[in-house]
Amino acid sequence: MTNLDVQVEEKRKDIHTDAYPMSIGEVINLYVDGDLDIHPEFQRIYRWNQGQKSRLIESIMLGIPLPSFFVAQREDGVWDVVDGLQRLSTIFSFLGIYRNEDGDVEAPLKLSGTEYLPELDGKYWSEDFNENHLSKELQRAFKREKIDLKIIKKESDEHTKYELFQRLNTFGSSLSDQEVRNCLLIMINKPMYTWLCELSVNEHFSSVFPLTAKQIDEQYHVELVLRFLALKDVDVERLRGGLDIGEFLTKRLKELAADTTFDMVIEAQRLIKTFKILDNSLGENSFKKYQNGRYLGAFSLSIFEVIGLGVGYNINSYDESNPAHLAKIREVSEQLLSNPEFVRNSGSGARASTRLPHILPLGREALAV
Repeated sequence: MTNLDVQVEEKRKDIHTDAYPMSIGEVINLYVDGDLDIHPEFQRIYRWNQGQKSRLIESIMLGIPLPSFFVAQREDGVWDVVDGLQRLSTIFSFLGIYRNEDGDVEAPLKLSGTEYLPELDGKYWSEDFNENHLSKELQRAFKREKIDLKIIKKESDEHTKYELFQRLNTFGSSLSDQEVRNCLLIMINKPMYTWLCELSVNEHFSSVFPLTAKQIDEQYHVELVLRFLALKDVDVERLRGGLDIGEFLTKRLKELAADTTFDMVIEAQRLIKTFKILDNSLGENSFKKYQNGRYLGAFSLSIFEVIGLGVGYNINSYDESNPAHLAKIREVSEQLLSNPEFVRNSGSGARASTRLPHILPLGREALAV
């Protein structure tokens, strides 16, 4: 056997799966009985409109096969939905049984007309919701339709479902990388997800990042919190050798989420202190280019990696009431574009694997006080 044969055989032993069709009625019963967890927190991330939801219901009514649904069996026997969250929540919403993250049953879904079934317009599931509802015959047929379930058994390696979720929601996904990471973190460590989101809207953190509405909608402000936590103290050697920064951030997120020694209270204090000092010294110009006596342009990731991470690395030595410390930050900021090392490694074509090993040490050294 080749080394590859051995690796494949070893890894396949970590993954135990099963597959079988199940009626929608059976899936509904699992959800009502609490045997199926669909993570309602994800609804803030997945953004289906009424038309998309109506087309899903149309597909089921017409007998059009749906893509497989993936679930992972937990130790307590509950099935954790890994892929198919939006489709299942739409079905449950249509039936008027969908519960939000607070545990409250939401208002039932009202359908809109579709290409093949324009008569769906304004339709509800049953007479309990509105007089314009599906017939009993259509309700029975709907619940008898089958869906294909792929089950990751509890005997599988504990990281299998997270890896599967990431892959299914990355390839061809309309979600941003950070939106996928947010979902992943909710599954692994929900308190840390809440903590990251709270830090991302801190007044001083928000003040120094003049982001667009689109960037915020795609959770880029949360990604910036993660970049700060993942990179400010990192061993630079980890960043060499063809690094893909997106994959690195996801890996670091998993590491932090599983690290029982990671102190969120202390790390929050360091982050807040860092961005309060940056806000007081440079404000919204913290990560912009300084040229010809003034700040220009939009947010620069390379400047953040020098200034933001440099201050963060040295934050325990900073005193926010010391004018000399604030002046130090302004001085480094204003002279950055004159630094040959920064200019050489911060161009638009510079990859993270070549950029970060040079400019992280630059910021750490230049911003030491």
